[in-house]
Amino acid sequence: MPAPKKGPRLGGGPAHERLILANLVTALMEHDSITTTEAKAKRLRPLAERMVTFAKRGDLHARRRVMTVIRDKGVVHRLFVEIAPDMAERPGGYTRITKIAARKGDNAPMAVIELVREPLSAKPKRAVVAEAEGATKRSAKEKKAKDEAAATPVADVQDAPVAEIEDAAGAAADDAAVAAEVQDAPVVDEVAAVETDVAADGAAVEAAEAEAAPVADLTDAEPVAATAAAGLVGDAGSADAAADDAAAAVELPAGAVAANADGSAPEGYAVKGNADSGLYHVPGSQWYDATEAEFWFDSADAAEKAGFKPAGGAAKQQVDEA
Repeated sequence: MPAPKKGPRLGGGPAHERLILANLVTALMEHDSITTTEAKAKRLRPLAERMVTFAKRGDLHARRRVMTVIRDKGVVHRLFVEIAPDMAERPGGYTRITKIAARKGDNAPMAVIELVREPLSAKPKRAVVAEAEGATKRSAKEKKAKDEAAATPVADVQDAPVAEIEDAAGAAADDAAVAAEVQDAPVVDEVAAVETDVAADGAAVEAAEAEAAPVADLTDAEPVAATAAAGLVGDAGSADAAADDAAAAVELPAGAVAANADGSAPEGYAVKGNADSGLYHVPGSQWYDATEAEFWFDSADAAEKAGFKPAGGAAKQQVDEA
């Protein structure tokens, strides 16, 4: 087998090599992209680009030259009608080879070869480079101008603002003085009126409390404290005088007496009576210690005669029911 002019040998002989390349270029023109070994892709590139060059000519002779390599008329038609118009503005470089991972098994280097059918940029490369250089120069000039503008206001601020600051301070002082003059008189009048109203309201509240206090206090559970709050008990009264005053202030049932000033039972009276519940408690009963007595009786019979009932029944109070 003679040595190939470009690239490694493919197949077992020259005819085999031509068939391999013909099959590869047919598949490339049909699918626009194929995956093969890197060696075959490099050998295929010159042949594929030559077929595209013939297709760009578009005449009958070029079509017949392509038919000697690509035997499929459908692929030849696609090459001349679809692919060639996309390559019309492109001066060369119709294919692109991209290396990929090695093939599993024999670890052969693989590549993807494809047709470059993207539209060619309207601007030539030199024009793009010139435009980029011009943009860089303009940005440098703008940055320099900004730096100079940022440096110049420092001197201006240090020189001129003394008078301007003084004028602004004077104007602010004048505005504050005018606002104070406008607000002084009304504020004084309003404050005086508010103080008068508050004093009147306070006097009315105190009078109402003084009238309502004795009535509310007389309903409490402790008659002595109630009478003291209403002003009915003197500062140095004795226990008997306090009991008499409490009895006079609160209507006592028959046979009952009021508690002493310290809340203790009068001498000889041990049975507790509760006016709200109408019940009485004898010493030693279940609720005797927890009950606050409003009245005291000398015996359970006296409490029953006054209309009081034993708390929890006669059994709880350890007396016999009548």
